[in-house]
Amino acid sequence: MKVLLAEDDKNLGKLLSSLLKKQNIDVVWVEDGEAAYNLAYSDGFDVLILDWMMPRLTGVELAKRLRDEDYDCKILLLTAKDTISDKVMGLNMGADDYLVKPFDMAELVARLNALCRRHGTYSSPQITYGDYTLDSSTYSLVYHGMRVEMRPREFKLLELLIVNKGQVLPRAVLLDRVWGLESDVSDNNLDVHIRLLRKKISGLSGDELIKTIRGVGYYVE
Repeated sequence: MKVLLAEDDKNLGKLLSSLLKKQNIDVVWVEDGEAAYNLAYSDGFDVLILDWMMPRLTGVELAKRLRDEDYDCKILLLTAKDTISDKVMGLNMGADDYLVKPFDMAELVARLNALCRRHGTYSSPQITYGDYTLDSSTYSLVYHGMRVEMRPREFKLLELLIVNKGQVLPRAVLLDRVWGLESDVSDNNLDVHIRLLRKKISGLSGDELIKTIRGVGYYVE
């Protein structure tokens, strides 16, 4: 199991990191919400452990931002807030579970294990296309050992195009599959994501992987 721990209390952060590692849990510890956000997509974490009150970005704000981006890793909130309304707020913002300080270490480990069982297998499905590999555990595209990271919707777009290689996917289909029928995003939003994807892919390999059929949609050969 691999977890990202975001805790600004240095003493507690060091203690939790040490105790979790003794339970054979791989831990990356950061001390603020922005640092946690910058790492969340990059290292195949099974669970994010977020302190509610942190500088730069609170655990609740971070959970909401990630869920708004369709981030699907499990999130456990740590907090001294113990009212029902606080718990409801944390869960509604995107947390999967909630642990009130002070807590017993055995309970934390048990909750992590339960979240991982709910998460399913730890194996990371990968899709290979020529010399490229799409790695869903890190939302990244790998080319000859080099890697570029993507946001979830960028990843979903490229995954759809590669899985359906050789087939032109209409703009309406891409908007539906990536943003959903109820979304009010525009064609321009799709075009912006495609441009960002092309820039990242070109920077990685120099290739123009995504082709355009004007007025229809996009495809990968």
